[in-house]
Amino acid sequence: MLFIDGKWVEAASGRTFNAVNPATGEVLGQVADGRSEDTRAAIDAAAAAFPDWSARTAYARAALLAEAHRLMLERQDELAQVMTKEQGKPLRMARNEVGYAADFLAWFAEEAKRVYGETIPSARADQRFIVLHQAVGVAAAITPWNYPISMITRKVAPALAAGCTIVVKPAEQTPLCAVETFRVFEDAGFPPGVVNLITASDPQPVGDELLTNRAVRKISFTGSTDVGKHIAARAAEQMKRVSLELGGHAPFIVYDDADPEHAAKGLALVKFLNTGQACICPNRIFVQRGVADSFIDTLVERVGRLRPGNGLDDGVTIGPLIDEPALAKMQRQVDDARSLGATVRAGGDRLAGEAFDNGQFWAPTVLTDVTPDMVIYREETFGPIAPVVVFDDEDEVVAMANDTTYGLAATAWTQNVGRAHRMLKRLQAGSVQVNCQLVFDHDVPFGGHKQSGWGHEFGKEGIDMYMKTKSAWIQL
Repeated sequence: MLFIDGKWVEAASGRTFNAVNPATGEVLGQVADGRSEDTRAAIDAAAAAFPDWSARTAYARAALLAEAHRLMLERQDELAQVMTKEQGKPLRMARNEVGYAADFLAWFAEEAKRVYGETIPSARADQRFIVLHQAVGVAAAITPWNYPISMITRKVAPALAAGCTIVVKPAEQTPLCAVETFRVFEDAGFPPGVVNLITASDPQPVGDELLTNRAVRKISFTGSTDVGKHIAARAAEQMKRVSLELGGHAPFIVYDDADPEHAAKGLALVKFLNTGQACICPNRIFVQRGVADSFIDTLVERVGRLRPGNGLDDGVTIGPLIDEPALAKMQRQVDDARSLGATVRAGGDRLAGEAFDNGQFWAPTVLTDVTPDMVIYREETFGPIAPVVVFDDEDEVVAMANDTTYGLAATAWTQNVGRAHRMLKRLQAGSVQVNCQLVFDHDVPFGGHKQSGWGHEFGKEGIDMYMKTKSAWIQL
């Protein structure tokens, strides 16, 4: 079912599509297959609801977001079960994501109350200047499958807090997670038309309507760089506001003054997070020659501890990839690296056997002797493969780290304070971590440089993306 104007409805065409478990191939259920006419209906509902919603006080909007936060935590286990079945991540990690998703609702409930204006002194005694920040209008959110609940709340929460109404198009791989998230919004009591959901097997008709419909004034997208470029170009035709979180090719640098074992453990945690299916996962691991052997040995040992399987099973620490094309990409990157001289220190193949044959499982993999002429060095992996490159000096590794069109996240491990500060300035990424793994904090802005995106989410910048600035001159 689609959620339009406060009601669950079928697609106008009556068509549906299947939601599938990537660990087993099981069909989990059917959902409405929305198209352009459904999207227009959702936009119309959002536009009709906007005047009343934007005129409500920040405290009134915050109260409903806080209620959604309460309900999401109350349903945390139920939502996590749906996520693990539909997206594949282990149940414990799914529970963590639901809690994280709920946090956005609480954070932006409070941010709604902190949207301040400004009074600017005039040179004339009989004149006043006032600056206002107001909701931009109807917003649209296009969300990915890798974090299927938190990616929705991190866009919906700031939009609603700002006073926007919104239409959400979730990933076609994870529609059930979106449906259950919207049941939370429904039960929280948001007025009809404030939040709307269009599930679809084909994103193009929905996306085209969102991009061409003049009532939509803001689009937030998380996904591939190629699609993001298309959205930016089409949105420019009507000067729609756009925020984009796109691809990443994150470098992870370990200097020889760092603890290589500690760094390797940190790398294993973030590289294989969500089966490597996160835009911030390190894709190129640069290790200085003096600590390379120790780092690689520890990494291989840690990877050997990972237990792949169905995320509902006890003890499983790494789930399936999302679909067959993702598996094919892993195979292509590893085959290319092997053919050009890379050494497989762990994994390197699709997992087989009774527990894996019906799902999309790739063995957690470590590659060494990786060189710049390999595909994996240039192309985002989005899977459980860790390619290691050995380097000799700082200038060399900074040049290699920045030698990419992406700039989302970067990590450096060093005990040299001066070098740590140099890395913060020299690494071309929107987020830089030193001696730690990237942990999203709601009060810190997150966004990419270069072709990794425009704009920011989180922090006060997150709500700013849904606001317009109005200047007023008042003659007394």
